[in-house]
Amino acid sequence: MAALQRAFLPLLLLVLVACAWFAPLDVPAGEKVDAGLKRALISFATARALNGVISVAQGTELSVQPVGVGATFAPGQLLDPVNDLVERFSDLMLGASVLFGAQKVLIGIGAYWPLSLALTLVALAWSVVWLRQQRVMPWLSRLLAILLMLRFAVPVVTLATDQVWQKFLDDDYRISQQAIDTASIDAAGQDPTLQGAPVNQSLIDRLRGWFSHNTDIKARFDDLKQALEKATEHVIRLMVVFVLQTAVIPALLLWILWAWARSLFESGRS
Repeated sequence: MAALQRAFLPLLLLVLVACAWFAPLDVPAGEKVDAGLKRALISFATARALNGVISVAQGTELSVQPVGVGATFAPGQLLDPVNDLVERFSDLMLGASVLFGAQKVLIGIGAYWPLSLALTLVALAWSVVWLRQQRVMPWLSRLLAILLMLRFAVPVVTLATDQVWQKFLDDDYRISQQAIDTASIDAAGQDPTLQGAPVNQSLIDRLRGWFSHNTDIKARFDDLKQALEKATEHVIRLMVVFVLQTAVIPALLLWILWAWARSLFESGRS
């Protein structure tokens, strides 16, 4: 029984070394990264579309000249808080896209054969010392844990994060993404544009046309603001979803993996 317990870690290392060379996790992990990158780019494109609509509305100036005395207002500036949120959302989606791209690169680096070779040699040396019931050198155990993390951490964390995504975050993403897509289309349909009145109208006709036109502009701004405010909650929800997927959950899983590798191999040094 003691011999079987003693052989457990070398057998585990044998399986891990085989996985390092045959790479059963790399392809599915790469597919999950590609799917996450696609989602982030879709959300980024939606954010840029919303930002464009708001920027056009903010640049719209309303000239008040019913009797020749003029003043200019910019009602679109009321959309500043929403625009700030959308810009932050756009920056976050760009950052998420960069992180997904970095994950793809790290998976490729982890699969590079010299790293697998180094892991194989260090695992062999560790196993030989362990099976001889000698004290494993601290630096050898630490090196083994580091090589295991370099080879397997990113694929394992990617696949585990995807499981959390499918279980807890996917529904929120789909609902919120659909909501801001709809809000973007609605906002674009409410883009307020101004048209000048013909100069040959009488004063009464110009006054009547001015009041009618600017009432329509106000209604369009109100509709635009309502459409954007409906998207605010979903924008925040998407921000939370992507922060969890690209930062919080991977960091937590990396810490767990590192603690597991150290406790498994460094605790058995003696």
